[in-house]
Amino acid sequence: MPDPVQGAVLAGAGNHHATEAVAGALPQGRNSPQKAAFGLYAEQFSGTAFTAPRAENRRSWLYRMRPTASHGPFMPYGRDTLIRSAPFMEVPPSPNRLRWDPIALPADPVDFIDGLVTCAGNGDVATGAGCAIHLYAVSASMVDRAFVSTDGELLIVPQEGRLRLVTEQGVLLVEPLQIALVPRGLRFRVELIDGPARGYVCENYGALFRLPELGPIGANGLASARDFDAPVAAFEDAETPCEIVQKFHGRLWTTTLDHSPFDVVAWHGNLAPYRYDLRRFNTIGTVSFDHPDPSIFTVLTAPSDTPGTANIDFAIFPPRWMVAEDTFRPPWFHRNVMSEFMGLIEGAYDAKVGGFAPGGASLHNSMSGHGPDKESHERAVAATLSPQKIDGTMAFMFETRHVLTPTRWAVETDLLQDDYDTCWQGFRKAQLPGRGEETA
Repeated sequence: MPDPVQGAVLAGAGNHHATEAVAGALPQGRNSPQKAAFGLYAEQFSGTAFTAPRAENRRSWLYRMRPTASHGPFMPYGRDTLIRSAPFMEVPPSPNRLRWDPIALPADPVDFIDGLVTCAGNGDVATGAGCAIHLYAVSASMVDRAFVSTDGELLIVPQEGRLRLVTEQGVLLVEPLQIALVPRGLRFRVELIDGPARGYVCENYGALFRLPELGPIGANGLASARDFDAPVAAFEDAETPCEIVQKFHGRLWTTTLDHSPFDVVAWHGNLAPYRYDLRRFNTIGTVSFDHPDPSIFTVLTAPSDTPGTANIDFAIFPPRWMVAEDTFRPPWFHRNVMSEFMGLIEGAYDAKVGGFAPGGASLHNSMSGHGPDKESHERAVAATLSPQKIDGTMAFMFETRHVLTPTRWAVETDLLQDDYDTCWQGFRKAQLPGRGEETA
């Protein structure tokens, strides 16, 4: 395995970067010269329509040893897989609150492609709306294989084990408490650094993820653009066969090249994979009373055609100080028009004392009542409200405008907790003055 230590990176979310692994490989003053340097092939990689507004337009120019078009026909993958794309019609959507134990790490060799399992999703991949949420549990690096999703960009959230992402545009090392974004249509390979690995993947079919607007927060706060890293150009000059596995409308297809697909010698543009360290998130919170809306924890957002309503948001619940006076400090009870899929990277979530473990997940669909469990509620009501540091935790949420429909695997797996509803049982009835004794 190549040296896993991350080298130089390019800083900035959405920046226009320029990088070359061989001096002179990157054209100057034009994108597609008649004769590219060293006989390289100029190829545009577009993440938005050509005519998208300048502020929304995402594209990069790649200068590679062979054009991507040089491949044979794709054939069905031919293996049983648990990866799916919307629309999700295997089982009906449910109003029930659902929660899963962590997926087990495989004992046999399983790489990232075969270790993906779809848990839930919404929308329709054919119309470019909605998302899919996958889990991964892997025990082997990808060898002479590359994966590419043409259905959506992939937001990867490691929970256990570091990943080395080898992409057409360079290499990124990603560890738990970091995230990685792989653009739609970009080929990549996942290598393991520390042995088996586990985590979450959000596949976004809609408008690209970007930093949320800050509004009244002002110019600073939340995730800073300067803390996002894109890779420098790096290439493989390998004349060995490589299988390309492509996800296309929910199905996997395969073809084989006689060379490595990671042969981009130089690139420039504003469409690239990137990583972000969640520990750098500048958390905003109240310094007076009441618990603010969790939207203040948004790291990335993928907007929809309805202003202020996201196709999907990625929010985190990081370490932070709680100082609100005369306030119920954990997340309050609520029903939400948005649907919420939660995961836990490390520690404990302050609204659930037990049952929600690192690597696990929960789903609260639109208008499903939820909030702290009975024990967490009682503890918060009785707490002395001195300043409190919530530390050693990192939960996150994929929040989306449409109902999330689980897959058949998600509702039939033994990981699904059949007693989740019991955590909200046993709350005492409120006693109103002049209404007599509380009844059982």
